Amino acid sequence: MLMTADTLLTGRELLRPGWIEVSDGLVAAVGAGPAPRPAERDLGAVTVVPGFVDTHSHGGGGANFSAAEHADTRTAVTYHRRHGTTTLIASLVTAGPDDLLRQVEGLAADVSAGLLDGIHLEGPWLSTQRCGAHQPALMRDADPAEIDRVLEAGGGSVAMITIAPERDGALAAIRQIVDAGVVAAVGHTEATYDQTRAAIDAGATVGTHLFNAMRPINTREPGPVIALLEDARVTVELITDGVHVDPALYRHVCRCAGPDRVSLVTDSMAAAGMSDGRYRLGPLAVDVVGGVARVAGTETIAGSTATMDHQFRFAVEHSGSARDDALLAVVLQASINPARALGFPSDGLVPGASADLVVLDAELAVTGVLRRGEWCSPS
Repeated sequence: MLMTADTLLTGRELLRPGWIEVSDGLVAAVGAGPAPRPAERDLGAVTVVPGFVDTHSHGGGGANFSAAEHADTRTAVTYHRRHGTTTLIASLVTAGPDDLLRQVEGLAADVSAGLLDGIHLEGPWLSTQRCGAHQPALMRDADPAEIDRVLEAGGGSVAMITIAPERDGALAAIRQIVDAGVVAAVGHTEATYDQTRAAIDAGATVGTHLFNAMRPINTREPGPVIALLEDARVTVELITDGVHVDPALYRHVCRCAGPDRVSLVTDSMAAAGMSDGRYRLGPLAVDVVGGVARVAGTETIAGSTATMDHQFRFAVEHSGSARDDALLAVVLQASINPARALGFPSDGLVPGASADLVVLDAELAVTGVLRRGEWCSPS
């Protein structure tokens, strides 16, 4: 199938007009200017970008990944695919040892089946002082035997683990995680600057939703934010939903970290795509009012109700750059950088890559999604 579009972003280049040929689920060729032959599909006045990669999502469409049931997982995945996410990592909140193993085993089957692309353990080895929407009573120090059991239960499907560096045994756990071929992330932490630096030196390469559930910057103790931002080895997650991070802070982080180190994530929960009301995130009740999720009875934000297309639009609109420059930068943040951070193919729309793309209208709303060469949303 040969397609043409007014604007096509490969991941590093902006082609106007552009064309892309897809065969057997892969990108066969891509180019600028007139297509080499009549196109099977002229997409018209749209912008085509690589499929979004969301490495931090707890669910959507009314379903939680923590249920670890195939039907729930399919509901959440289907919902996010309609909004442009072609690569999706299921995130699990803090749980007790038995529940954690059950959840990992259940989701691992969906990874094996190709429904999910991996599992992210956001807990239980986190700080009770920065628990966010996690159950503090279930948080614990990292135990090497438990980590081995969890990784074994995942059968290679665990892609990332978030850990608080200040907990007892955390640095050894980070080395254990990295040695197992899994990405170690720093988050939900009260760590000092030096403790965070030690975690990075031990192998941590991601900052989980920077600023949120994280010790703030202080004039005499820079804390984890500065340590994560200043180290070129680290990719920092940002939730650009208009709730978690102010637009000025988003722009500041982009300037500090540069084009290749910011990764947009949703941190979405079951309420994504749903009306206001009461939902659950792991064992906790969550109230959604005006589209903002908070732990019931508190002001603590509990993930988001956003999708990756929302994050993409917000980032482009608030980048402070000219439209084309913003598109080039945000494509990196929504597709290329998160894939690279987890060790996935991250070249974008280039020959030989998976044919994962999103078609966006003039307002950057999704009008079509192609995943592995198959349309999964009307275009």
